[in-house]
Amino acid sequence: MAENATRLSPRQKMINLMYIVLTAMLALNVSSDVLDAFSQVEEGINRSNKYVEQRNFAIFKALKDYAEEDPERGAKWYEKAEEVRKASSELYQYIDSIKHLIVVQADGPDGDVTNIQGRDNLEAAAAVMLSPTTNRGELLRKKVEAYRAYMSKTVTDSVKRTNIVNVLSTDPVMRNGVSQSWEVSKFDHQPVIASITMLAKLQNDIKYAEGEALAYLVACTNNQVEINERISNSTFEINEVSAFVVPESRIVMKGGKYSAKIVAATIDPTLNPIVYVGGRQLKDGIYEFSCNSTGVFDYSGYINVPRTDGGTERLEFKSSYTVIEPAATVSATMMNVLYAGIDNPISISVPGMPMSQINATMTNGSLTRNGDIWIAKPTTVGSEAVITVTATVNGNSQTVNTTSFRVRKLPDPTPYIAFGHDKYLGGKPLAKGSLLKAPGVGAAIDDGLLDIQFTVLSFETVFFDQMGNAMPEISNGSNFSERQKAQMKSLSRGKRFYISRIKAKGPDGITRDLSPIEVIVN
Repeated sequence: MAENATRLSPRQKMINLMYIVLTAMLALNVSSDVLDAFSQVEEGINRSNKYVEQRNFAIFKALKDYAEEDPERGAKWYEKAEEVRKASSELYQYIDSIKHLIVVQADGPDGDVTNIQGRDNLEAAAAVMLSPTTNRGELLRKKVEAYRAYMSKTVTDSVKRTNIVNVLSTDPVMRNGVSQSWEVSKFDHQPVIASITMLAKLQNDIKYAEGEALAYLVACTNNQVEINERISNSTFEINEVSAFVVPESRIVMKGGKYSAKIVAATIDPTLNPIVYVGGRQLKDGIYEFSCNSTGVFDYSGYINVPRTDGGTERLEFKSSYTVIEPAATVSATMMNVLYAGIDNPISISVPGMPMSQINATMTNGSLTRNGDIWIAKPTTVGSEAVITVTATVNGNSQTVNTTSFRVRKLPDPTPYIAFGHDKYLGGKPLAKGSLLKAPGVGAAIDDGLLDIQFTVLSFETVFFDQMGNAMPEISNGSNFSERQKAQMKSLSRGKRFYISRIKAKGPDGITRDLSPIEVIVN
């Protein structure tokens, strides 16, 4: 069965569409289902590459045979065909070497492109292709551009040349309003299997461009009818097909919708495969319904694929999905309460839902988002702060959880004398040398749950003379004053003094009077 090489075949359109669909799904969620689908599409593209190679070889051989029979009219076109085949083969093999490097980066020296273990590795492709020391991504782009320029120069037919230019485009890509180079958009933060599939598709595009060029050279011989008859006598077909399911997600919230695309890999869409699930024929191969019961559900079916000989082939498939109750997990990462006037980190998640589809609001304060972490900042002590979590299901916002927190004032911090990395809390002997090295007094909450530093505004030391009279001295902010240091130097072993009237201000803006410290000089 020969294909018309002068247009984009239905098979080629199918491959391009499947790759675009899976790339869009990848942007939403790197799930095992999407990775499995990428693996199967990559296998399908590789099989299609073999098919296209058979077709291209049939055209090439027909040109060769014609050149041998009529060298005067056919030799120069056959020589151009050899050049086209050589340029295509060199770029195709270079891409094969890149695939190998990426898989070895992900799986180690024994990495096998046909059996990738680290399919979800998000660093390997970028490490190989975007490293500033090798610039392989830029080099690949330049090789594709050089190949495209060569093919455009070889093929003067405007339609075919436009097809080649479009399919081998390396234009920058807009992502979130930012222009990215072709290589960055293809390899930055991409799972290994997605990068390998992209490279296989690029190889398919090269084979397509080669086919367009060869078909053009056939037309240039002025003996197109005879050569096409030779090509028609060559048969090439894909005899390995498979059915697979690409669900949006295997986990569905109760009340939501389960949706899956069921396809036959590498099948020409013009053959119109028919999909059945539970004995019911599906429209456009889409299995979709509302989920009103929780639990794990299995389903299976088959695809009837028309074959070129008039018969059909039945491809079995099975899959499953899980329906869960609407739920959310909300927890304060510091404690089971929220503290007024400070940032309280909050973790919010909804099982089975990507973070991009989750939103939350809070009463009695503000709730802001920083990546996957939320920051709650309540205002009024003694009043509850209520966090409401919503999730976007099938385009509709649905409340999945409401959680109440008690709002408390920050507890008073503990004052201390800091020397080096140590903190002296009082009540025990302290070496005089360490005391003299200490700059002043600090205060903090450091109880294993909270780690909050306060600013000491002022304090007072109380020393006693030989008659037992108190001699108070005022600090220099949080630091010991010169008079305080002088009194410390005069203390003998076993003597003590007190640090009192300590005032400290916390991140909530409240100034507090702290408990005194008894200092015993050793």
